[in-house]
Amino acid sequence: MIGEEAKKRIQIALALAVVVAGVRAGYILYQRHLDYVAAQKQLQARNAGYSNADYYVVPKKLYPFDLKSAKQLTVQPVWVKEGYRYTYYPYDAARKRTDFAHEAGLLLPIKRVEIKDVEAEMGPGPGNRRQVMAVFEQDGKSFAVPIGFENDGQYKIYSDEMFFVEDPHELYKHWPADVWQAVDAHEVKPGMNELQADFAVGMGTLDTGSSSEERILHYANGGKPLVVTFRGGKAAEVKAGG
Repeated sequence: MIGEEAKKRIQIALALAVVVAGVRAGYILYQRHLDYVAAQKQLQARNAGYSNADYYVVPKKLYPFDLKSAKQLTVQPVWVKEGYRYTYYPYDAARKRTDFAHEAGLLLPIKRVEIKDVEAEMGPGPGNRRQVMAVFEQDGKSFAVPIGFENDGQYKIYSDEMFFVEDPHELYKHWPADVWQAVDAHEVKPGMNELQADFAVGMGTLDTGSSSEERILHYANGGKPLVVTFRGGKAAEVKAGG
């Protein structure tokens, strides 16, 4: 005979299993919906006859919703979307602890990263919020970069905004070789569009004096500031400055 206490435990376990299954089913449906929306946007762009082939590129996303699903980042290399934005820290692999007290640097534009693991640990601030950290190696040392957080069992993971999971050289293979050479050298050359400039030197800040015909963007560029003037969607002037 099964006692009342055992019955209650079984009922709780079954209820939890139903909840978990519901969450996973909802996640799959949500992911398929987002993929459908992306495909529709791509189709609309094609039907509109846009001449810029960049509009037809729809990078793959992983839609991680918890620690287990975030470990998909370890399956393939990733590439940094926005350079000079994300701070990474030294990581003690033996203790599995991030040294939040010492910043190691900023992820470079389009940097290829091999993520070895994804873990959650208590962050430097007060409260019960844990940081979700992506662990990687560089120059023989271990580092970790925050890709989200967890609080009271709820995860918020923004790795899809941080990384490409497909080689951008393949995603944008329609770009000329000289453009990719400039991007890989972290240089902005006249004739490049804004996306190509972002790939090369990170995200820019729009100048208040810009107009629809002439856009002026300021790039921090990892301590080597640039000012780029775009006319007709192409870089017309590139100069050093804040």
